[in-house]
Amino acid sequence: MDEILSKHKKENKDLQNRITGMKKQATKSTRKQVIAKCNDLEQEMKKRHELEIKEFNGEDKSEADEVTPEKLLEQLSIDSDTKNSTESPSAPAPAQAPEPRKRRNRQKERLAKRDAEIAKMKQEAEGEASKQPDLKKMEQDSLSQLCRVNHLAPHDIKPDGHCLFASILDQLVIRHGIKDLDIYKLRQLACDYIRAHSDDFIPYLFDETTMQLQSIDEYTDEMEKTAKWGGEIEILALSKVFDCSISILMNGRATHIINEAGKNRELKLIYYRYSYALGEHYNSLHDA
Repeated sequence: MDEILSKHKKENKDLQNRITGMKKQATKSTRKQVIAKCNDLEQEMKKRHELEIKEFNGEDKSEADEVTPEKLLEQLSIDSDTKNSTESPSAPAPAQAPEPRKRRNRQKERLAKRDAEIAKMKQEAEGEASKQPDLKKMEQDSLSQLCRVNHLAPHDIKPDGHCLFASILDQLVIRHGIKDLDIYKLRQLACDYIRAHSDDFIPYLFDETTMQLQSIDEYTDEMEKTAKWGGEIEILALSKVFDCSISILMNGRATHIINEAGKNRELKLIYYRYSYALGEHYNSLHDA
């Protein structure tokens, strides 16, 4: 059980990080859709966690109150015997040795119940998905066209939580010739700058879940020491650190440019919202 709870805790933390990233990237026009998507993700994980715990603990306590086919047949048999005894009091049925009751396979029943619930959830998800437009294909088609027009080509970055920093690292190599850094050093540089200029970043740290401002120290400590997704805060910080503008090519919006006053060569990224299974993702853009 400790392993299951530990796994659930990690999955909950990863999901919250993902939800935070989604909300940060949401625009005013898409905020309701993003919040609805976040709620769906939380409910789906909650149901899955409940199923895993029930399976580990064995029989659900409410199972004893369920009307199973065996219980229904047993009750019908009792009602029938009672009726026959009432209608023929003078001719009692000869006593017979009771037949041994078939032992219930509770584990098989639990597995069947779980499989039925999972199948229902999948069917509902498929039905819902069939009503939605293919956002992934629409996004890929739009971004491919934008890349052709701007003579750029996406350079694939591993979607592991470090994608923003890995994309910027790749850009620093090809556009600034900087080769002595890694993603962990970039995380440190970004967080050091945020802490040193905290007044500039406080407006970005409003937590919609708690309706409070996050602590700069807590935020940067997590960003620096974990695989938490980076976003606009870290892009702004690194654009200041390297004194350059950073442009982000995205679907349905004009190219977003941060720190246009930067003096060094521009770094170019591409942002995906629907194309990757884990959620938002950044790739580096090379000249085509």
